[in-house]
Amino acid sequence: MPQPCSVTDREQVVDTMIALTRLSSQHRTIVAGSDSMELYLALRRRGFARVATPATCRLPKKQHAVALVTSQNSMAATEATLVQISRFLSDNAVIAVLIGSRDEETALGIRRQLLQMGFRIEAGVRCRQGFVLSAYRQGFIQMANAA
Repeated sequence: MPQPCSVTDREQVVDTMIALTRLSSQHRTIVAGSDSMELYLALRRRGFARVATPATCRLPKKQHAVALVTSQNSMAATEATLVQISRFLSDNAVIAVLIGSRDEETALGIRRQLLQMGFRIEAGVRCRQGFVLSAYRQGFIQMANAA
């Protein structure tokens, strides 16, 4: 059972995700996962106006450059979330995933899923609330066309 996190823990995760993805106010950002609404509100409070969730975004047209995903649930739920938001991400997107579990196998499974989706792992940072993994995808359309 996940424990409630303090405000400072949430702020640390948001700061880490912003830094790892190099998020700016010009980027279209999609947030998803178990704590997506809290993440959405935290970004809006910080002045990021171009933030959406899969529920608030009408059509998945590969229009988002950044994705932030919170993963407090099972690996299967996180993988489903990653598949869901991949339709919203541009070919040169950046993603940060909070892996709330301390389980190494969960982290490896999410890493494998990102690699299958055309992402390259860039960095990982341990936070009080878990582990934030960041990855980027460049020229994904070229890889898809070649396959």
